[in-house]
Amino acid sequence: MDGKQWVCGMAAALLLVGCGGERPSTESGEASEYTRAHNRRVAQSLPLESRQAFDDAERGLIAAPESLTVTDDEGGVIWSLPPYAFLAGTAPDTANPSLWRQAQLNNRVGLFEVIPGIYQLRGFDLANMTLIRGSRGWIVVDPLTSQETAAAALAFAFQHLEALPITTLIYTHSHVDHFGGAEAVRRYADEALTIVAPVGFMKEATSENILAGTAMVRRAGYQYGRNLAISPKGHLDLGLGKSVAFGSVGLVPPNLEVAHTGERHTLDGVAFEFQLVSGSEAPAEFTFYLPDFNAFCGAEMVSQTMHNLYTLRGPRCGTPWGGAVTSMRRLSVSRRPRSISAAITGRCGAATGSDISSAARVTCISLFTIRP
Repeated sequence: MDGKQWVCGMAAALLLVGCGGERPSTESGEASEYTRAHNRRVAQSLPLESRQAFDDAERGLIAAPESLTVTDDEGGVIWSLPPYAFLAGTAPDTANPSLWRQAQLNNRVGLFEVIPGIYQLRGFDLANMTLIRGSRGWIVVDPLTSQETAAAALAFAFQHLEALPITTLIYTHSHVDHFGGAEAVRRYADEALTIVAPVGFMKEATSENILAGTAMVRRAGYQYGRNLAISPKGHLDLGLGKSVAFGSVGLVPPNLEVAHTGERHTLDGVAFEFQLVSGSEAPAEFTFYLPDFNAFCGAEMVSQTMHNLYTLRGPRCGTPWGGAVTSMRRLSVSRRPRSISAAITGRCGAATGSDISSAARVTCISLFTIRP
């Protein structure tokens, strides 16, 4: 492996420090009266009886694995969905009913058709992996967090899709769950793999996961409930996705950087129009529009959660995020493209980009001051 294509072993080591091993089996006690009363108020305030989100989550399903557990070379469990089978029931007093419902939605796993020519692998990791059919092969958007989960997702996809080479790899932004599985993608790639990322990607990806790696590990343990037992009284979900895959993390540097909004590239015969939104949800990030498909990928700028708007880490600055979402909405209103989400089970392909960006803008307005 030459200097242009390398794996960040140090990043993997830092991300995994203190995160290995099985989850503990201990559980907390019963819900207090305060908690029960609060959860009842939440349930009464939301239309939890609506099944629209569940219909959206099932739309386009091509195939689902009977059971999904991903292990490393030593047999350690990196990702497993069977322990969450208890979510099939109703929310207990110990669980926020809104989070319980979101956890049920995020239990959907499999290969989905967003629209003809665009597919997604959901439930194999915290993020979604998107596959776009090109002229010669597949364009992969966001290769998940770890090599193990990415390899499992791709192996499953190619049981049901044409087993063509991967010609292009796209990192939408500099968070590890959107680039960490890159080495698994390279196993399916042709010799001239084009790797696309926003300008500044390498600086931000390495500074966050290597220079700040120890702090990031501690933050992840608290934010993602790593030490909670999976149970109705413990770990249910992360909202954005089911959990974090603590596996082997790699990074293959990009060879094509997007530096400006409005930049256009043809990748494996597919036209892309990029919008640079760095300094918002992530320090280095872009969204893109696919005119051939009339589809829009909002990366993690817009989702059906308050993702990264109010985390322990938080975004660097709220105002650029709101401004970028406003620009996204303006760009998509006339086109009304179908939406592709980089994370979370849900409305991919079922709603337009302008619908989702409008809802996200309202969320941003509630937290940040945004110019109209």
